[in-house]
Amino acid sequence: MSTSGGNLDDTFLTVAEVAGILKLNQQTVRNWIDQGSLPALRVGRRVRIRSSDLERVLEQGSTTASQATGANAGPSAEDFWGGEPIGVLDQDPDMDDPRG
Repeated sequence: MSTSGGNLDDTFLTVAEVAGILKLNQQTVRNWIDQGSLPALRVGRRVRIRSSDLERVLEQGSTTASQATGANAGPSAEDFWGGEPIGVLDQDPDMDDPRG
């Protein structure tokens, strides 16, 4: 009997347990499962998540975040909050001046 890449000795978690571990809403975990971001097994109407799958997804997420320092990563929080103003939006001359 094949377990398709899984191990029957692996611990299985419920949606509520995963949500509790990550301090998330259960619906967020269900959304991840529906999107295919978090692998899960359906047992009848129940859903179970292998602890090894959860660990792998979390590891991938942390490495993805650390690799986002490339050219397309955008400004850092320090750049955003600590930077100098880059200019003032020019007002359309056809618009009424809100200062009266």
